[in-house]
Amino acid sequence: MATTTIERELLDLERQYWNAVKENDIDAVLRLTDHPCVIAGPSGIGMIEKNKLRAMMKGATYTLDRFELGDNAKVRFLTDDVAIIAYSVHEELTVDGQRVHLDCADASTWVRRDGKWLCALHTESLEGDPFGRDKVQPNPAGSRSRPRSTHTAKH
Repeated sequence: MATTTIERELLDLERQYWNAVKENDIDAVLRLTDHPCVIAGPSGIGMIEKNKLRAMMKGATYTLDRFELGDNAKVRFLTDDVAIIAYSVHEELTVDGQRVHLDCADASTWVRRDGKWLCALHTESLEGDPFGRDKVQPNPAGSRSRPRSTHTAKH
C-alpha cells in the first residue's frame, strides 16, 4: 500500500478517475487523462484521443455501479514525473442490461505535465488462470476452444 504523500496523491487520482467513470463525469475523465491515452485490456489495445474518449463515454453501453480498489496497490516512480500504479479492483457493472461482477488486476501510468498528474496508460486484466483456461468454453472433440466474451474498460 502507498505510504508517501505523493503515492497517496496518485492513488487518490486513480480513485477520482474511477468515480468520474462511475458518475459518467466526462469532463473530469478528460481532465485526468493525458491525450492520447494508451489502453490495453480484454478487447485489445488502443490509443484514444480526447474526442474519441468523449464519444466513447457518451455512447457507453455499460454503467459502473460500484467499484472497490484493493489495498494491495504498488507504486513505482520511473522518474519524478512518471509513475506506475498497479492494484486489484472489484467492479460491479450493468452491461447491456445485465449485472456483471469482475475481479481484475489494473495498472495505470501517470505523467506529470505542468505540475498536474495525468493518466497516460491504463490496462485491465481479468483475474483468473494465467493461461485463460477458466475463460474457455469446451467444444466438441477435435475443434478449437473459444474464449468467453467478457469486456469492460475504465477508459
